[in-house]
Amino acid sequence: MSTLKTYILEKLPYTKPFLFVDEIFKVDDNGIEGAYTFKEDEYFYEGHFKELPITPGVILTECMAQIGLVSLGIYLLKDIKQKDVLVAFSESHVEFLKTVKPKETVTVISEKIYFKFNKLKCKVKMLNENDEVVCKGELSGMLIQD
Repeated sequence: MSTLKTYILEKLPYTKPFLFVDEIFKVDDNGIEGAYTFKEDEYFYEGHFKELPITPGVILTECMAQIGLVSLGIYLLKDIKQKDVLVAFSESHVEFLKTVKPKETVTVISEKIYFKFNKLKCKVKMLNENDEVVCKGELSGMLIQD
């Protein structure tokens, strides 16, 4: 399984400073679980609240999408010969419940709702280090094989 997790991480179409996946813990046809630690020197903290840096909601959504949608999509397409998987993000409905500060590690858990005609829709949630739900919702996108 670790080879498969490495394969997924290598196939992600992102690089720093816009890569928000550190680890994939488990993955199967029905879902995926992974984590990311927000580093203290992330580029967006400099301007997102002067005295109290918090992670912007759009970045939390992106982190959930990279782990819960794109990484799962790469796994689901693993048996198809491909160079890269690109995602045309098509829909998001996310509810934000808690903040994420620098140096926090979050875990993203995604459950596949459906995958048909290369459209993947997932129910996702992000947990903080205390297993509290930070945000949750549904994400979908079209997986495009290059």
